[in-house]
Amino acid sequence: MEKKKILVVDDEPDVTDLVAYHLKAKGFHVEAINDATASISKARNYQPDLLILDIMMPHLSGIQICRILRTDNKLAKVPIIFLTAKAEPHDRIEGLESGADDYMGKPFSPKELVLRVESILRRLAAPKEAVSAKLHVGDILLESDTHRVTVRGALLELTATEFKLLRLMMERQGRVQTREHLLLNVWNYSTEIETRTVDTHVRRLREKLGPEAGWIETIRGVGYRIADKKLPA
Repeated sequence: MEKKKILVVDDEPDVTDLVAYHLKAKGFHVEAINDATASISKARNYQPDLLILDIMMPHLSGIQICRILRTDNKLAKVPIIFLTAKAEPHDRIEGLESGADDYMGKPFSPKELVLRVESILRRLAAPKEAVSAKLHVGDILLESDTHRVTVRGALLELTATEFKLLRLMMERQGRVQTREHLLLNVWNYSTEIETRTVDTHVRRLREKLGPEAGWIETIRGVGYRIADKKLPA
């Protein structure tokens, strides 16, 4: 099996050396760079399967790098994990809203980081579930075969995680999906982690759905569901 390529971007060589060591020990091909301004061209040339980014770096922050990469057609859907000392709840929200798939605070466990990398890549490599080719809720049309979502005919730009989250809820319209269930079935996390990850992705999904956002109903203290009737804005 071809080795998956990981790009690690952090201005501290000690961090990139530690991360690279543990990832290589698990069979990954790893490139590391300590210059934030050069990381974008490095990513475009290297075409990694996953990126690990620090946030607080000179000249260009990880948030800025993430947003730039999300506008690049070849890198827009490459999963990104933030690995940073900025670990307050509002920092996590900002990181996830910028387009990241996961967020870890420093100091960190190298073993946990590797497990998260493996989990994300395993989820992306998993065979597609046998589901209806097209799902319709209101003016939302989701096409699994072409990985497209449209609202009133307008194509939405969704990340792989947002697409899977929306598809899961549309398949189970009317049934409440707990945050824990969503973490397990969308993120492949079987242990308790920051459930704010789910809330952040749902909020971002609602923003993208625009006039059809009312289909996603919040069940306070439990989770979310696609309602049987669109809720008023």
